[in-house]
Amino acid sequence: MRSPIPDYLQEVLDDCRNADGGAVADYIPELASADPDRIALALTTPDGTTYCSGDADVEFSIQSISKPFAYGIALLDSGFENVLAKIGVEPSGEAFNEISLEENSGRPRNPMINAGAIAAHSFMDGKNADERAERFRERMSMAAGRELSYDESVFTSELDTAYRNIAIGYMLRTHNILETDPDDVVRGYIRQCSLSVTTRDLSMMAATLANGGVQPVTGRRLSGDRAVRQVLSVMMTCGMYDAAGDWMTTVGIPAKSGVAGGILGVLPGQVGIAVFSPRLDSHGNSTRGVKLFERLTEDMGLHLMEVPPVGRSVLRGHSPHGAAHVFGLQGSIRFAGAEAVVRQVAEADLSGDDVIFDLSRVHGVSDVARRMFLEVVRRLTLEDRKRVILLDPDGIVDEPDAGDGIRPVVISSLDDYSPAR
Repeated sequence: MRSPIPDYLQEVLDDCRNADGGAVADYIPELASADPDRIALALTTPDGTTYCSGDADVEFSIQSISKPFAYGIALLDSGFENVLAKIGVEPSGEAFNEISLEENSGRPRNPMINAGAIAAHSFMDGKNADERAERFRERMSMAAGRELSYDESVFTSELDTAYRNIAIGYMLRTHNILETDPDDVVRGYIRQCSLSVTTRDLSMMAATLANGGVQPVTGRRLSGDRAVRQVLSVMMTCGMYDAAGDWMTTVGIPAKSGVAGGILGVLPGQVGIAVFSPRLDSHGNSTRGVKLFERLTEDMGLHLMEVPPVGRSVLRGHSPHGAAHVFGLQGSIRFAGAEAVVRQVAEADLSGDDVIFDLSRVHGVSDVARRMFLEVVRRLTLEDRKRVILLDPDGIVDEPDAGDGIRPVVISSLDDYSPAR
């Protein structure tokens, strides 16, 4: 059986492709030449399985999506006490490039706006811009699972027009937030922002954060739990700039955007999400990217305030049972749990004519999990020629109509099961 998840992602992409409004960033000349029709979506689970749709392997510059990762590296390299003494964590309510600091302390308000990000870059290990940029590139390559490189054209273009960031750098030096040459720090920060990534890369990097700082494929720990918690907390309140409040109420996922058109989102313990489309709204966030996230969170119930903690695996196990193959499920099934079940079904050697899903220990199924589950029923019936039985004594899957006239057999006990003839 083919997994229905790629088809679902393509459907979401097609529905959001024609979202109106926005324009590519033009204050950096190299970004002004971006193809405005590019669009991509990628999801990666904490065990490293990635699903992509659209232009997921097209490279673009990471830009401000680098900020949470650089902040995490700064915490690792310089320690919480030193970093928090110089960079706040409060939402600014201002544009990302606002020239402003806290009135009393002189600190940048948070590490997601340019002032805070420039300061965070200075806390990474390295004697100069090149060493700090290389430190960043190496760590991001580990998170992405492949060697990344810098886009020299974007770097040069951005550096040539960096007057505002240079002004911020000198303001930070005046308040002793920066303790080294501001020109060198700003140069390193701009190089950091010119790292080339794909949507697929970003979803893997997001999944590393969702996995508590452990790279899903290699299993290498790149950050401690406390640093990941700090980074995600600041992303949640500050990652979408002066649209952070709207974002958290409608989407509800810690996220960070970049002016090249990418948005990275992290749902702890469940999934890393990345989208890409170059047209930006008035806040500097991808217009289509925002629509993609809104659609995903609505369909999948991904809002942090809606999804309960994942307590244990929803799949108890699967094994032959006479003429059938039985999958035992449990708990509350949301997207992450449903994805694991879909993958197990797709990879299983299904001997016999019947497939039984034992839902007797399931106490809740989200809307997207129900849709995914019924699509599995449909594909098993049409593609694999299996008869599907739901052991569902409590009617957890309400109205189990899989479409195309396909309905599974519903039983209340294994004693009620009789093999197909």
